Amino acid sequence: MKKYRFFILFFLTLFILQFSFLPLIAVHGVIPDLLVLATVSYAFLRGSVWGSFVGFSLGIMQDLSAGSFFGLNAFTLTLIGLVFGRFSDRVFKEQFFLPITASVAATLAKYLMSALIVYLLGYHFNPLLHMGRVLFILLIFQLIFAYPVHWATFHLDKRVHDPER
Repeated sequence: MKKYRFFILFFLTLFILQFSFLPLIAVHGVIPDLLVLATVSYAFLRGSVWGSFVGFSLGIMQDLSAGSFFGLNAFTLTLIGLVFGRFSDRVFKEQFFLPITASVAATLAKYLMSALIVYLLGYHFNPLLHMGRVLFILLIFQLIFAYPVHWATFHLDKRVHDPER
């Protein structure tokens, strides 16, 4: 547990950034989702078990702070960590395009799962209009922040699990 304190501090920093400073750069109320990026990066580095654990933990934190449908973010981030963790042994973790393509795929997956669950709960909205206003801006934000979050996660993981340090 002692060696994971840096990751806990890193995830708390991302959480604080997402909910306190990044709303200052919001476009039409849309902010980057750093917790999705952290979940995907950690799942690629440590596998599906740790990816789903981190996804669940970050999702619960996001649900407790957002105040919307409780459990929705925990469920979607757990699934994202599980699925992307399955590819941890099949990808080269230092690639430049890995976090970019993974961030697009994870953002689309989280958006579609959340929209489907909200629709099944009885809330109606125009998905095409919502995709144009929210999803497009969110994807641009995710593309901008994907590589810095993956780079920081990769180097922190390397430092924590490197026996020479």
